[in-house]
Amino acid sequence: MARGAKQLRSQLIVGVLLALSLVQSAQPAKRDPSNVITIVALGDSLTAGFGLSRKQAWPALVAEKMRTAGYEFEVVNAGSSGDTTTGGLRRLPAILRAHHKIDIFVLELGINDAFRGVPIEQIRSNLQSIIDQVRAQQPGASIVLAGMQLPNVSSDDYVGAFGGIFRAVAEKNRATLIPFFLEGVGGNPELNQWDRVHPNAAGQRVLAENVWRVLEPLLRRTIAASAAQAVK
Repeated sequence: MARGAKQLRSQLIVGVLLALSLVQSAQPAKRDPSNVITIVALGDSLTAGFGLSRKQAWPALVAEKMRTAGYEFEVVNAGSSGDTTTGGLRRLPAILRAHHKIDIFVLELGINDAFRGVPIEQIRSNLQSIIDQVRAQQPGASIVLAGMQLPNVSSDDYVGAFGGIFRAVAEKNRATLIPFFLEGVGGNPELNQWDRVHPNAAGQRVLAENVWRVLEPLLRRTIAASAAQAVK
């Protein structure tokens, strides 16, 4: 009887060890951080998804597109409602410290500056300072600049000058420009919330498409560059 109990205990121990080994082997392998594409989106309410859940905002929707395409990725939504270029510049150091590697940095700021009448040169200077800081700490990061426009309701020089900031800054820094971030959404009541300013869920899906059009080629180049670096 004692011998039978001893054999039973031995069988149980073997069974437990086997089960543990199976559980361990079933755990997914840790992904190589060098293969993960990190995208940081610094923006205002348009990026934060004002009035919506973060899952409905364009960064999360772009993340879904990347998942479908089979990329390993991290998409960081650093949007803050009401933010300006000055506010983004103030928040930037903490954002950069939080991420060891940034592959693509999307800069979506400026429209709130315009609403407040911030001088054009100040907006331009702040955008340039943000790009300079990103490049200083993340020299390999690709910069994507979201272009903005004001409604052309007057011949005010400010309206035209504001719209020209983004192309000029993008060209100076060899950044990728989204010509008009709100293309297809701005002014369309069906794609905006009650305030006619902030995109609704359907509008955010259009914004995601606007971003994806310029982001997808960058992703392909980023993957190709990483592969070439790995061969060296």
